[in-house]
Amino acid sequence: MGEAQQIPLLAVSACVWSGDRVLMVERAKPPVGIWVLPGGHVDWGETLIDAAHRELMEETGVTADLSHFVGLYDVIIRDDAGAATRHYAIACYGGLWTGGEAVAASDAGQARWMTPDEVAQVRHPETVAAAIARMGGILKL
Repeated sequence: MGEAQQIPLLAVSACVWSGDRVLMVERAKPPVGIWVLPGGHVDWGETLIDAAHRELMEETGVTADLSHFVGLYDVIIRDDAGAATRHYAIACYGGLWTGGEAVAASDAGQARWMTPDEVAQVRHPETVAAAIARMGGILKL
């Protein structure tokens, strides 16, 4: 294994709601089988909000009004000894679905609209649950 990453990677995610359901994607790349909000890396020279819109479209074919900043979340991956090997700082934006049919594309294995109760039944990071709860509160769902 190579040298551990030394600075956090900047990423974005999109917490998109349609009615009482939030859009989730199942990862097709490691860690495979984890359900997350659509998102990914920010490209050089790209604004965070532009990256969130791009990643949402690339992974699901969906568009949304991402007018709410949901929060900034850390995802730190550690090796068996507890040393950090990857660190992502993820800026999450949220809002309401505006168009498109949710279909898995890019590095998503599946794309599905889920109620918060359904999200609780699948494997997902704690940060995803926190973002969903916060966005649900913003939207008063």
